[in-house]
Amino acid sequence: MLPHGDLDKTPHTPSSASTATGPEPGDTVTAQPLRSEEDLLALRHAVRAATLRAGFGLVDQTRIVTAASELARNAYIHGHGGIFELETIRRAGRIGLQLSVSDRGPGIPDLDTAFVDGFTTGSGLGHGLGGARRLMDEFHVRTAPGQGTTIVAVRWNSRP
Repeated sequence: MLPHGDLDKTPHTPSSASTATGPEPGDTVTAQPLRSEEDLLALRHAVRAATLRAGFGLVDQTRIVTAASELARNAYIHGHGGIFELETIRRAGRIGLQLSVSDRGPGIPDLDTAFVDGFTTGSGLGHGLGGARRLMDEFHVRTAPGQGTTIVAVRWNSRP
């Protein structure tokens, strides 16, 4: 049993459903509110399980879990909570995991500066956002002052 109860399993689309052997590509694996430290811990466990089901090797599992943890923690701390979604995707015959983190915080006023290692608006080391971007294959940010932030990141499985 995961801390803070089991994760919410919310279908991303009406037609998506999980199977007994794991998610089908295109299924949302989790939709997790980010309201507490326990939510962040549960999210790490769910992401690790999804990387295993998608066949990622240990190094890529660690990359994805680390990126997910950094992005979720940023939303929790700087965005005053948010929502994390994890989806198994398929494109051009490849399978990947897509992380989506949204919050309704103050937004990121200077995105270029936010990616610079060492920059922080809090008490952290300032490596989270830039580090998460480097760990993933695709990384997209939508933000506006006073409108919150949404980050979508994808890691593709390079294993056959």
